[in-house]
Amino acid sequence: MLKKIFRIILLLVFVLILGFGFLYYSYNEPLPQGVSGPEADALAYRMLDALHYKEYNRAKILEWSFRDEHFYSWNKEKARVNIKWDAYMIDLDLISPSSSIAYKDNVRLSYEESQDLIKKALEYFNNDSFWLVAPYKVFDNGTERFLVNLEDGSEGLLVTYGKGGDTPGDSYLWILERSGKPKSFKMWVKIVPIGGLEASWNAWKETETGVLLPTSHNIGPFTISMEPVNALP
Repeated sequence: MLKKIFRIILLLVFVLILGFGFLYYSYNEPLPQGVSGPEADALAYRMLDALHYKEYNRAKILEWSFRDEHFYSWNKEKARVNIKWDAYMIDLDLISPSSSIAYKDNVRLSYEESQDLIKKALEYFNNDSFWLVAPYKVFDNGTERFLVNLEDGSEGLLVTYGKGGDTPGDSYLWILERSGKPKSFKMWVKIVPIGGLEASWNAWKETETGVLLPTSHNIGPFTISMEPVNALP
């Protein structure tokens, strides 16, 4: 019986390796080469203008969820985030995370009990907020921008995050409409072994403050829901 189970496990491992190999050689793309300088920056500014960047800067609070699992209210002005998941709620201080406050079932936890949850909340926020506001981060400290000529004759914007960014070493190639509004990006990131994996950025919502924010993303057959999304003055 044990030998039979072992053979089944080996078969499953073989199928997984074979499947990954097929995906890798079918879809893996090398990081494209581009040219940095004023033209790349101009394309980045065109993307920001298409997304109403001035309104984004004026908005004080952003609200969204991530896969209907993590729920956020981010006060950009005060650099504080209210994060909820499962039985937990974290009042996260982005400037001094260790001073954040954690609750479980609406009961405040001690400092010692809070620290691991605060660390997890910060990791959640760094990932989940990127899927909300990545286009607005193309001029963050540590970023480099490159103009890339695409196969269809259009121009793409490659953004690489250096050591000072939230995702050091990761690169994203933005595919844009003629207006400058993003349609998708391709990723070259450490946590995904297949380079050039594409995620949609076309399900935009114009909030009551005029900010454009994504309501969902598609990555192959998978969907990342961001609803309910809003930006408040």
